[in-house]
Amino acid sequence: MKERTLEEIRQMFREDRFATEGIGAVITDAKPGSAKCEVALNAIHQNARGAVMGGVIFTLADFAVAVAANAYKETPDTVTLHGGINFLTPAKGKRLLAEAICVKAGRTTSLYEVMVTDELDTLVAQATFNGFTVGR
Repeated sequence: MKERTLEEIRQMFREDRFATEGIGAVITDAKPGSAKCEVALNAIHQNARGAVMGGVIFTLADFAVAVAANAYKETPDTVTLHGGINFLTPAKGKRLLAEAICVKAGRTTSLYEVMVTDELDTLVAQATFNGFTVGR
């Protein structure tokens, strides 16, 4: 497994434009099988009630899984097969943070758990994602 700097990993995922440009997701840490990403919240992320839109939270969680699953591979080849999320409470802070951890990595499928919080430690959502390794 090739060791990479955080900047190299960010460059790897720069074309994941919906996450990086669309919602403003930033990779803050990555290790084999885990990743942390965050979004600085502003008005564009809000729904009509003034809370963070569920799609922003889901996208951040999915992006964290993509980084956790692929950051240390020569060719990113794990894609989301299924994702489920439980929205627990509205974010109270100004940033969303997602931490993805690999629970099980098999030959072709994997399972990741993601906790999404704000910087005030409010547990905003919990998600699970099944990954599928293509090309094998």
